[in-house]
Amino acid sequence: MIEMQEQIVLVTGSTDGIGKETALQLADKGAEIILHGRNQEKGRRVLKEIRNRTGNNRLQFFLADLSSQSQVRNLAAEIKDNYNHLHVLINNAGTFQQDRTMTEDGLETTFAVNYLAPFLLTHELLDLMKISAPSRIINVASIAHRDGVMDWSNLQGERHYEGFDAYASSKLALILFTYALAARLKGTNITANCLHPGVTRTKLLRAGFGDYPGDAPERGAQTSVYLASSPKVNGMSGQYYEACEVVRSSPITYDRRVQEELWRISERLTGLGQ
Repeated sequence: MIEMQEQIVLVTGSTDGIGKETALQLADKGAEIILHGRNQEKGRRVLKEIRNRTGNNRLQFFLADLSSQSQVRNLAAEIKDNYNHLHVLINNAGTFQQDRTMTEDGLETTFAVNYLAPFLLTHELLDLMKISAPSRIINVASIAHRDGVMDWSNLQGERHYEGFDAYASSKLALILFTYALAARLKGTNITANCLHPGVTRTKLLRAGFGDYPGDAPERGAQTSVYLASSPKVNGMSGQYYEACEVVRSSPITYDRRVQEELWRISERLTGLGQ
């Protein structure tokens, strides 16, 4: 049995949608929650709402735009300044960009936010998670990864950009990263898993698919909450989940050569390989 009262959990992108609902449900279980978002006022409102709905006062909000690598690093530094432990990291924040835009780091926004930010933030927080072990890393991917490709010559839409293609490929990259990370974390008592939350009514769904019908965020959060809190996944690592069950992700995700090439590129683009 995991005592969530003893767990400190970071949920990125937790001021609305699936992330907010994930934070709310885990706060209701008694966990100490680190909230994150891009808007200070919204963050304060959500913190107050979760506190009022759950009676949990162990909440703190941190501000960061994950499209900026300096802000990702600052977020990790602030968390390490404020906390001696981190038991669960849920890389939940995501974006859908119909048009190709660039970040301040000169990176395509979908790739930067959905993939490189979790890659960098996870690395920046790994030491804290090792101290806190057993600990869990949870990456919110998507069934859309099955439509993604790892085209090294078009990784950031350099030659051709289409919003859904970029989104699908960023989620494919997140799963490849999860599996490569899980292999590297063997023996550390840190697990790394990923999931498809289901098609959920969120800002992201509206941005990408208009009025496409989806489940309520309460349901969309279920697998994230399960992976963060269930004793049934103790020691489980390098897995992809749908509806709280292990399923096979697309065949390319298990290709170690693709995993390692992506890892090498990711280190270069985040400066971690220097």
